Amino acid sequence: SGFSLVSVFRPVTGAACFSRCMELLLLLVGNSLDFTRFLQGESMRIFLHGLESSSSGAKASFLREVYPDIVVPDFQGSLAARMASLQDILAGQRSISLIGSSFGGLMATIYAMANPDTVERMVLLAPALNFPEFSRYSRRRLVIPVWMIIGRDDSVTPAGIVLPLAEKIFADLRYTEAADDHMLAKSFRQLDWQAMLGAPW
Repeated sequence: SGFSLVSVFRPVTGAACFSRCMELLLLLVGNSLDFTRFLQGESMRIFLHGLESSSSGAKASFLREVYPDIVVPDFQGSLAARMASLQDILAGQRSISLIGSSFGGLMATIYAMANPDTVERMVLLAPALNFPEFSRYSRRRLVIPVWMIIGRDDSVTPAGIVLPLAEKIFADLRYTEAADDHMLAKSFRQLDWQAMLGAPW
């Protein structure tokens, strides 16, 4: 049962042919991020950190471990400046999974409302939908699946204010109240990430 050129080049047809072609392509180009996205139809997972956080924060580091392909940019400046950066990063992308924490959750929501045909799903961790500048952006109802998690003791983005806003925007909202505060430090690792984002590619 050793290796032979005959086994590599034996004639194959149909589904077996497609599978063999994919194997040979992987051997030629490797399991690169670009090739993976090509096979997935340009799918992308991207994490948007909070106002005072960065790409090296606890949530970003955790998500990189679970999803090595995830894109985790750094954002600075005003909401408008951050949104301009996000638009540049996601230009031309489709089938986007947006994961946003606090201010990043606000950014994810604004982006999805402006680009509804490109976003596949969202996970919002204590999203800052109560931020005053949100009122400047045009709102539209979104039908994509949205998972939203807010801590019971969150005093920054309290569920009593954020949840009614979210219910007006998201037609398919899956809401969870966590036994936690705004940072969700005790609970974010225990969330069912595969149910929300699928298995790692």
